[in-house]
This record gives sequence, structure tokens and C-alpha cells, in this order.
Amino acid sequence: MSSSLWPAGPRRVLVVGIDGVRLDLLGQLATPALDQVAAAGFLAPVEVDEATPTMSGPCWATIVTGVTVAKHGVFGNHLGGNRLDVFPDFTTRLARTHRRRTFAVGGWDPLFLAREGGPLFAAPGRLAYIGPLEDTPEAWEVCDERATAEAVTVLTGDDDPQASFVYLGAVDETAHFLGCGEEYRRSIETADARLGRLLAAVRSRPGYAEEEWTVIVVTDHGHLDQGGHGGRSTLERTAWVAACGPGLVPGAPVQPVRHVDVAAHVYQALEIVPDPHWTLDGRPFTPATAPVPHPAGA
Repeated sequence: MSSSLWPAGPRRVLVVGIDGVRLDLLGQLATPALDQVAAAGFLAPVEVDEATPTMSGPCWATIVTGVTVAKHGVFGNHLGGNRLDVFPDFTTRLARTHRRRTFAVGGWDPLFLAREGGPLFAAPGRLAYIGPLEDTPEAWEVCDERATAEAVTVLTGDDDPQASFVYLGAVDETAHFLGCGEEYRRSIETADARLGRLLAAVRSRPGYAEEEWTVIVVTDHGHLDQGGHGGRSTLERTAWVAACGPGLVPGAPVQPVRHVDVAAHVYQALEIVPDPHWTLDGRPFTPATAPVPHPAGA
């Protein structure tokens, strides 16, 4: 088999995962970058389904594989026992199966390293692990800052990834240590500023005028007021997705969005028809007036 990469074409996708951001607080905060994405497309709530623990491991696995916990087998923050070899993340599948340039960056060990049952991102075209020096909100802010800087470098450089995933974890860490008070809210605003830098990097690309970008911003779960998640409360089960790009009408409502839909929309944005053998559980984001496309095998 040839090892050459498939010609890039104009389509590009950037997925930014911000861990543990409560939907009910967004309207109270200054989040101009997220507002920009939502205004150019939509921002919609996501309900973590009953079978999925409200924990980062299973939620991120669902988001990036496009299948539920029953298939990918991640039920906790230790990813052991998973079936990610059969149901890989989109950066790995695109790199392996479709010879596309892909990129993933972040600092939570099981997402990027062979630790705690990981990695979730098994084999993207380029991977950058930038872990915190200690498990504190302050160290995670430094980690996210460095991850953002690395992503800006890659997005504006010669690698030219067609699909990228950037993980930001400081918001979640702040909630665990300090609850969902003022420090948590400031951390969300700081994450939004980092999102703004990523969007600016995309717009600064020399070929941007000829490119067609889809941007997806997603959180995995919510938090209790005192900080913490893993239960079945509405605060914990409520997540959200914001997205814009080709096929998404600014401000137009969309049909109910699920975490499994993120990976499905990545493939559609790159004009890739999923193989029925992938048995994806998600579907691309769909206007509220359109019929729902059912994934093969669903």
C-alpha cells in the first residue's frame, strides 16, 4: 500500500474539547470566541445518555469515536478494557484509513499516552502531549497555554492537518479543586480566550480564503456547584456542542445533538462517507427542518 497522503482539498476541521464546562453558566460569562462560533452556526445542549457515566473518559471516547460506551468499552477514567482498536478516534481513523493529515494535542494522560488504559488518540498523524507539572488548577492553566501555543504552531505551519483535536483541561480541574465559583468562571473565560487564539490562527493561514473550515467546540459533562461529577444529576449530565462550517446555517436550529454526532460530522465535513462496517452511532449535525439520516446499522 502506498504511504503517500491523500491530496488535502479545501476542507479542514478543528475540534476543541474544553473539559467540564457548565452550559447554564455560559450566558453569564464573557466568551466572545464561543459566541462567534455559535453565531456562525449553533450552540446546542447535549444530554449524556443513561448508559454513559458522567466522567471524562467515557464521554471523550464517545465524542471522538462516534460510538457509544457499549461499543468503545470505556466506562471510566481508566480506559482499560476498551475496544478502541475496533472503534478508533477520528484522528486515527482518518490517518490510517484515509491517509489524511491529522493532529491531536493536550495534557490528560489517558487521552494521549499508554497510561491508565490509554491512549484514546492512538495514532494521529501528529500528536503532542503537554502534561501539567502537578495536578493543580494553576499547573493545568500552564498546560493548556502550552497546548494552545503548540496548536497555533501546527495550524499555521507546513503540516497542514485536515482534522485536529485540541484538549483543554484547566476548567475541569478548577471545578474539582475550587467548585464552580469565581475561579471556575474565570477559567472558562480564559479557555475561551485560547479558543479565540486558535480561531485567529486558522484565519491567518495563507490559504484560508480558499479553504472551507468546520469548527466544533464541545464539552464532555457538567459539574455540581461544589465541583465534581460522575452522578446522574441534570447539572452533571448536561453538556453542549457549538459548531459552524459548510452546511450549517448561522443561527438556524438543529435537531437534537448527541456526543456521538461529533465524529460523524467530522467525517461529513471532510466529505468522507463512513464505511457501514464502522457502525457509527452518530449522524452529522442536521437542520431542524431536515429528515434525520440514520447511521448504517443503527
